[in-house]
Amino acid sequence: MIEVTGSLKRRLAVWLLVTVTGLGALLMIEAWVSSQRAAERAYDSQLEAAALTIAEAVQWQQGEPLIEVPAAALQILATRHQERVFYAVLDADGEAVSANLPFAIEPGWRERAAAEPLALTARLDGEAWRLYGREVDSAGWVSQEPVQVWVGHTRAGRMALADELFERTLTRFVAMVLLAGVLMALALRVALGPMRRLRRVLRRRDADDMRPLDARVPEEMRELAQTLDHLFARQRQSREALLRFTADASHQLKTPLAGLQSVSELALASEDPADWQAALAAVHEGAGRTSRLAGQLLSLARLRHLGEADEVAPLDLAAVLRETVLDWAGREAARDHDLGLAELPAGPVWVRAEGWAIRELLGNLIDNALRYTPPGSVITLGLERLGGLEVLKGLEGGDPDRERVDEVALFVEDDGPGVAEEARERLLQPFERGGRQDTDGSGLGLSIVDSIAHRLGGRLVLAAREPHGLVVRLHLPLCDPEEAP
Repeated sequence: MIEVTGSLKRRLAVWLLVTVTGLGALLMIEAWVSSQRAAERAYDSQLEAAALTIAEAVQWQQGEPLIEVPAAALQILATRHQERVFYAVLDADGEAVSANLPFAIEPGWRERAAAEPLALTARLDGEAWRLYGREVDSAGWVSQEPVQVWVGHTRAGRMALADELFERTLTRFVAMVLLAGVLMALALRVALGPMRRLRRVLRRRDADDMRPLDARVPEEMRELAQTLDHLFARQRQSREALLRFTADASHQLKTPLAGLQSVSELALASEDPADWQAALAAVHEGAGRTSRLAGQLLSLARLRHLGEADEVAPLDLAAVLRETVLDWAGREAARDHDLGLAELPAGPVWVRAEGWAIRELLGNLIDNALRYTPPGSVITLGLERLGGLEVLKGLEGGDPDRERVDEVALFVEDDGPGVAEEARERLLQPFERGGRQDTDGSGLGLSIVDSIAHRLGGRLVLAAREPHGLVVRLHLPLCDPEEAP
């Protein structure tokens, strides 16, 4: 059953959106920090220019510095945001020679400004100010005492400039995001184009078209296309096998039915009761063979439809084998054969299997042995425990692990004429009788056995028995005795 778990296009779009959003957030943070830095540099440059203008206006009279703040300095400090401005000229003792506001310059600030120009942020009357100070030597005058020039203004202009710069960046970013969204939608459509083309190719195919795909796909879809080709190949093989099976089954059913029709026509044309009696006997025998053939066809179809067994409870194989052999030994068909059991292992032999499947398998093996061996032949069934066999287990695409698995071999052997090696390879196919035409078998028994073996996860092996005869072995993995009921 197909379960839709979401849209691949939507999933890709979400991941791209998350990626773009994350990168965009980082870029916005960087843009905000950069706008703040740019605004600080711009306005700090204004403060520096104003301080230098004031420093050039410092004069000395009788060893005392005099200052008349130039209008140009005030123009530099003034901005369109109507900020409050501050200026002060301090003598060597830190006393204000000229100041427009009672802003106390701390001694630590003066010491740092004496070493190099200083820009800092301070608070006055609960408002943030940006200050700039530098020390100026009174070169060219009689007195050589240095003075410090301090200027400053509130931060409204800086914040407005930073917001303006950030808004411009944000506008450009939003435009880029919208453009990226359009390009992303186009890119997704183009990238998923091969999937749509492949879908159209599959929809145009007829139901019975099992040819390999004729499509151009990117590297990422190569495995999907190859998997579809393998699926079509398996379906083609299954369809061909089904057609062959149907044709063979029709032929196998047609032959006995034609015989029954011929016998009944001859009996109807005769007035001798003896002919009627013989015809009825022939019809009865033919009906029995046809009924058995139909039953085997139904069994084979059911097994192939069921597939492999799953969640099967443990089963004592030795008990089922003993029960089945005793049942067959008492039948009329086994009267002229020596049907028996080899020595079984001590205690139960637990395997994961269904009782009906094991009985069906044993019944077909015994029936085959009885039909294809001459009267007086010895037919022996038994079980043989096998030591731990190394098998490879692992996930697809990973490194396989070696694991030891205990097995049991269920065998059926006879001392009949046997089967040639080249014919044994074909015995598992439906309606294949190893070239034997001297019996009334249908050739479905080993096909049913092979289907059951695959269902139970076992292996079927056909081998010659010395000096003559045939051995059929079914290898099944043993299960943990603690899981047994």
